[in-house]
Amino acid sequence: MTTIAAFLFDMDGLLLDTERLFMQSLISLTDQEGINRSKAEEFYLGLIGTSAAETSRQLQDFLPGHMNPIAFEKAWRDAYDQRVSQGVPLRPYVKETLETLKSHRARMAVVTSTHGLLARAKLQKAGIDLYFDVVKAGDEVSANKPDPAPYLEAAAALGVKAENCVAFEDSDSGTTAAARAGCRTFQIPDLRPTGLPLPELGQEVVESLSAALTQLKVFETALTTPE
Repeated sequence: MTTIAAFLFDMDGLLLDTERLFMQSLISLTDQEGINRSKAEEFYLGLIGTSAAETSRQLQDFLPGHMNPIAFEKAWRDAYDQRVSQGVPLRPYVKETLETLKSHRARMAVVTSTHGLLARAKLQKAGIDLYFDVVKAGDEVSANKPDPAPYLEAAAALGVKAENCVAFEDSDSGTTAAARAGCRTFQIPDLRPTGLPLPELGQEVVESLSAALTQLKVFETALTTPE
């Protein structure tokens, strides 16, 4: 049997159904500015899995020249925060997956590009923060996804090797990071640009976290547990 030291989870679009909230917040503002909706959606889908700094950079290129990208981004994030304040929805099978792994005394971490304060607030709002031993956020790592650093540093914080971890991701950027770190990686696609093929990184592509656990045969898998 394979020994798994820990399970590492992306957050937005994988644990939390927040990518749609962020996209809806963007579309509501771009509609007001007369920006073509399909172009705004295409732009947003290209951002998934990127860091806050990269989002800001791409937003400057996307917005018309007469618009202030700093003011627009603040309005966008404020609108998103307002939506999140009303509740943070979970993606399918999240609670069941976390409960199953908890029953096996599995060690778990969140590896997200979101800044730490916001990431922890969203996990708490969603009611799943206590499942995780470690949260590695975008402002707490030496480099952001698709660099492998977030996964390597999350594994190190748990006191294990990344190659002994299973990672779950939705985005191509995150999947690249996890695979390059040496994790056994499951990609569970959520929002994607139309027609964009999945990267070939040796990841296992499944439709849900439940399908990933079935493929792992988690009930038959030996999990290392802390002393």
